[in-house]
Amino acid sequence: MEKMRSRKRQDYITWDEYFMGIAGLSGMRSKDPSTQVGACIVSQDNKILSMGYNGLPLGCSDDEFPWDREGEFGETKYPYVTHSELNAILNYRGGSLEGTKLYVTLFPCNECAKAIIQAGIRNLVYDSDKYNGTPANIASKKMFDAAGVKYVQYQHSGKNVELNL
Repeated sequence: MEKMRSRKRQDYITWDEYFMGIAGLSGMRSKDPSTQVGACIVSQDNKILSMGYNGLPLGCSDDEFPWDREGEFGETKYPYVTHSELNAILNYRGGSLEGTKLYVTLFPCNECAKAIIQAGIRNLVYDSDKYNGTPANIASKKMFDAAGVKYVQYQHSGKNVELNL
């Protein structure tokens, strides 16, 4: 009698779903009351190398620095918060990021675009592009195009994944 072999399950998540999920989960660590952004850097063989989220630098208290979006520059979050992409790059302790892929929940600003290019990241998968058409967004895309960094918007599959923590 021939033994029946089980087949692999068909409803597993794709690599893009997995890594964008990790980026989204990382963003949930942000203390920013208005914008939570997460990033995940992945090797060419689909290994997670680093993660990051938007937040204050080490040693700077989340309770002592401002989180406001409006007001005098020094009284807003903007001069103090490190973006998720830069945090992911700075958190990596393994050497070169040349040829890696970055998953990020919000299209990178021009400052992060510079760091992404300099780090050698070659591919970018982003979720939201809510600042599309702004000067910083245009500058990011211009630099990515010039440097040969490929960027593509994440395509939602509609799968619902639930975490009960």
